[in-house]
Amino acid sequence: VQLQASGGGSVQVGGSLRLSCQASGVILSAFTSSMAWYRQAPGKEREFVAEITTGAVTHYADFVKGRFTISRDNVKRRAYLQMNGLKPDDTAVYYCRSAVYDSWGQGTLVTVSS
Repeated sequence: VQLQASGGGSVQVGGSLRLSCQASGVILSAFTSSMAWYRQAPGKEREFVAEITTGAVTHYADFVKGRFTISRDNVKRRAYLQMNGLKPDDTAVYYCRSAVYDSWGQGTLVTVSS
């Protein structure tokens, strides 16, 4: 199982980015069961951001509700994180995760400057 996150970059406050996570070697049932995004800011612990589960049910951390949207393409085995209204506190390395395989991607850096 491999998870390849991409789409990070540097944006200004209020900007948007769309992260992608390409899952390889993942069977469909596992992919649709749960794909999640986490993030880790410098000097802080990794924290949950968003998850999409069976039936496309979504869950979000309170600090991203209304700003971030998680989605997926089951055929392409890709999970996405659309991030709008970015704030400096959103600066972190973002990781995707498959709960079924307990597998993490390598992370993609998001930097938000004021």
